[in-house]
Amino acid sequence: MIPALLETQALCRSFGALQVANNVDFRLEAGARHALIGPNGAGKTTFVNLLTGVIAPSSGRVLLDGEDVTRLAQARRVQRGIARTFQINQLFRGLTVLENVCIAVAERMRAGGGMLRPAGRRTHVVDEAARVLETLRLSADAGRRVSELPYGRQRLVEIAIALGLAPRVLLLDEPAAGIPSAESHILLDAIAGLPRDIAVLIIEHDMDLVFRFAQRITVLVSGTLFAEGTPAEIAGNREVREVYLGAARDG
Repeated sequence: MIPALLETQALCRSFGALQVANNVDFRLEAGARHALIGPNGAGKTTFVNLLTGVIAPSSGRVLLDGEDVTRLAQARRVQRGIARTFQINQLFRGLTVLENVCIAVAERMRAGGGMLRPAGRRTHVVDEAARVLETLRLSADAGRRVSELPYGRQRLVEIAIALGLAPRVLLLDEPAAGIPSAESHILLDAIAGLPRDIAVLIIEHDMDLVFRFAQRITVLVSGTLFAEGTPAEIAGNREVREVYLGAARDG
């Protein structure tokens, strides 16, 4: 078996009597293209919050490259290589696209204080941020304020910020949320073009995007791992179709 880059072991989380993660054993291999799906209330965002340290588990462990990071704070996990995006983008809308990504790069390079200096004095940060924008075909928007961009482009900027942190694991929480269908192909192309050495876990309700992106799919229902397999196996699973694919849609 290929060693897992990110792994959970018997991960549990409850809020009072409500069990939102129930003995979840999950593996994400290096370079994986993995999707997490499930109906409303399945616990997907809670699971991502457990992976990233936003909330602590009631029991169980989170391992990164074999190291127990269960008790590490969110910022420490980012430093170790776990980055994420959110259902609702969290951007500095009054700053340019390049400035937004520079903030992430400067933080990673421990050059945060340098954000108050003129760009010419931190060319290494600007050059790295520009390279990230080129990866996502955002170079033409580098000098535009985020508030001027269509929403779909703003979601790409959020991914660029995450890439600016040089992650080994990238968690995309509903990246297509709010994007007009006419622009969804831009997002899909960007995700498909992400560096292959980054393990990507996408939490998404857009099944077209999921089945075009994922090499493996995990189905979560009521905080429990319900099924896992290749896209063909999940599409052909009668119970999955009844519980999710043919019924409720995530929101």
